[in-house]
Amino acid sequence: MVNANEFAPKAGHQATKGDQFTSFNVEDFDIPRGRDEVWRFVSLRELRGLHNGTFAEVVSQKVAVEAPAGVRAETVSPDDERLGKVGAPSDRVGAQAWTSMPDAQVVTVDADTVLDQPINITIEGSGEGVTSFGATSIQVGHHAQATIVLKYVGTGTHADNVEFNIGEGANVTVIVDADWDNGAVHLSNQMIAMGRDAVLRHSVATFGGDVVRIVPRVVFSEPGADAELLGVYFADQGQYFENRLLVDHKVANCRSRVLYKGAVQGTPKSVARTCWVGDVLIRANAHNTDTYETNANLILTEGGRADAIPNLEIETGQIAGAGHAATVGRFDDEQLFYLMARGIPESEARRLIIHGFFSEVISRIPVESLREELESRVTDELSKINA
Repeated sequence: MVNANEFAPKAGHQATKGDQFTSFNVEDFDIPRGRDEVWRFVSLRELRGLHNGTFAEVVSQKVAVEAPAGVRAETVSPDDERLGKVGAPSDRVGAQAWTSMPDAQVVTVDADTVLDQPINITIEGSGEGVTSFGATSIQVGHHAQATIVLKYVGTGTHADNVEFNIGEGANVTVIVDADWDNGAVHLSNQMIAMGRDAVLRHSVATFGGDVVRIVPRVVFSEPGADAELLGVYFADQGQYFENRLLVDHKVANCRSRVLYKGAVQGTPKSVARTCWVGDVLIRANAHNTDTYETNANLILTEGGRADAIPNLEIETGQIAGAGHAATVGRFDDEQLFYLMARGIPESEARRLIIHGFFSEVISRIPVESLREELESRVTDELSKINA
């Protein structure tokens, strides 16, 4: 297994995006302010005290694990030695969750295990009047193959840390489905350590909840690894979704691809907002790195806003390729005209274009039932336009 703590930066020594300060102790972080770079897009007053310690009574996260043979799922104490091997939280809310959680979950896939069924981990909100904190640590042994579906349902106020420790030569597919009901506020730190020649396919789908902020961090600490990070999100009236990624190429001969697509539809009185920040760091000794990140956003109505911020930091010229692209825009009028010229009504033509926009990401999700569910959610969201 990989131990990423050896790379952890010290306070006051941030030289790059990847050297941001991390800690398991909430007291090591200042209370966020609205102008702080990593908090400037989200409304702090909507976080229900997660950021400043004024949150409601703390309870354990409600978690259920359905796993095939060859997988162990355990509820453990916060001081279990298997927790935190991948790295510490990078913001105050993540550290608050770590400091305050009553217990945690460890899911272990033994080395050389090949699973023919997904591991389903469901975390349910605890409802009004309480705050749930938790951590889920997923340990995948060398040369294992596994698909992990992490689903969030219900409503409430929840903050958690999720870590994936992916062993040498392992092949892991992760699907994070933020299927919250109305009223949910969820902030999540996700830390991923890649072993030598490991392969990761990580997808995030965000359609539900009032405020959802997911922060994945991928660390290449051994050569030969390959990571693909995909995401789809669709925000409507009053919702705020944020995806803030860091891909840290610390070593040579690794590959990464990032592709996130989102849509927003709000009204002037009830704005819908999304924010995507993609940071890719190629360190000085990460020769032969191959990376590209893309984010595309559709503004469907007045009252929709999307922020897209790609960042690529390169410390070596000896790379195979690197690039990034981000767009925020409205419909392609030429596509719309093309379909309408063939007798397709405008409303149906718009739906076809939007489904096609998302299909590039959704089609890559290997679980058929979830692909169909996400397509259905897109249809449901589109039915709200001008409803």
